Amino acid sequence: MDAARDRTPGSGYYKNMTQPRADLTLTWADGMRHVPREDWNALSGHEAFPFLEWDWLALTEESGSACGGTGWLPRHLLAWRGERLVGAAPFYVKAHSAGEFVFDHVWAEVASRLGLAYYPKLVGMTPFTPATGYTVLSAPGEDRGDLASRMARRLLHLCWSMGLSGINCNFAAPELAERLAPLGFSSWEHQGYLWENPGYGGFDDFLGLWRRSQARNVRRERAALRAQGIGVEMLVGSEIGERDMRLMHHLYVRTNAKFGPWGCRFLTREFFEQALERLGSCLALAVARRAGSVEPLAMALFAHKGGGMWGRYWGCFEEIRRLHFEVCYYTPMEWAIARGIRFFDPGMGGMHKAKRGFVSLPCVSLHRFVDARLDGLLRAHIGEINALERDHIAEMNAFLPFSRSPSSLLV
Repeated sequence: MDAARDRTPGSGYYKNMTQPRADLTLTWADGMRHVPREDWNALSGHEAFPFLEWDWLALTEESGSACGGTGWLPRHLLAWRGERLVGAAPFYVKAHSAGEFVFDHVWAEVASRLGLAYYPKLVGMTPFTPATGYTVLSAPGEDRGDLASRMARRLLHLCWSMGLSGINCNFAAPELAERLAPLGFSSWEHQGYLWENPGYGGFDDFLGLWRRSQARNVRRERAALRAQGIGVEMLVGSEIGERDMRLMHHLYVRTNAKFGPWGCRFLTREFFEQALERLGSCLALAVARRAGSVEPLAMALFAHKGGGMWGRYWGCFEEIRRLHFEVCYYTPMEWAIARGIRFFDPGMGGMHKAKRGFVSLPCVSLHRFVDARLDGLLRAHIGEINALERDHIAEMNAFLPFSRSPSSLLV
């Protein structure tokens, strides 16, 4: 018999046939504890963004930091093909806008004037994390555009059924903005910071791009700290101790208390105490001490993965001139250069970051309101709003210290 026509078991005919794919099924999870860790991490593992990994998200919930009691009610959307998880996105039903770092209070005011309730709303992001990279996780081989489209439609249905004002995806990855634009999501730009390493051989290579007088000031700042016997070291993973993390929590509380009602004090002591065991592989800690002392003067916590590093929290036990810049910027930059890290997101902040070589650039949040009037106002004015923000970004970049631009300067 012709082998090509032999359909008997074992002939290879059935083995070589294309198997039909299982239909896509969307489900909800009221917390990361309901999502298999291995399945979620199979999707997030190839993303160079530690804040979408199962352990990070789960720890925010299990520590009591992101939960219904703090106004962050988990409502994660999952996509399955049969029993295989092929898509996922963390979402939270929010009763306020605190801890998001996208200050949408203006839209809450507009909604109020229209007689609409702005809260509760649906927010997609890693809680308390103003770092670009939020996206819909997907398995290799999936059509990411189709997956994002289907999940977005289910999210809108949830808003309609629960009476939520709309969907906000904060600090979205650029590819997510492209995929959601056809579904009517508006992109709102916000000023953020980034430092890039095009391949510096050392920190002096970076300063070599600066105006001579400003580079000299940085060297003087660093020398003044050394003259006081103050040094800063970077601790990584198992080098970080449990006491270090308890002290870091104390500093986190202390620093946020300075901002009063604008402080972002959501992370509990349990988060910091368990972070070392749960997240240790992606953590780094900058610690400043005086020579001969084991007690820290200041500390800063960072996350890192692949070619990226993100500044998260900082605090000091003693106010020392310019110590903040050494702990949060200069020493971490040296460490990043030595490790071949390609970019460093220092987090939110003011003009002092621009003066130390952090380029301002737009970060994007995506918004779709259920009410047609509110959504129409957003669409009508978002272009003008973004133009004003780009002007602000240009103003911030005017403070950069460079005499010549790095090859990757984002201006």
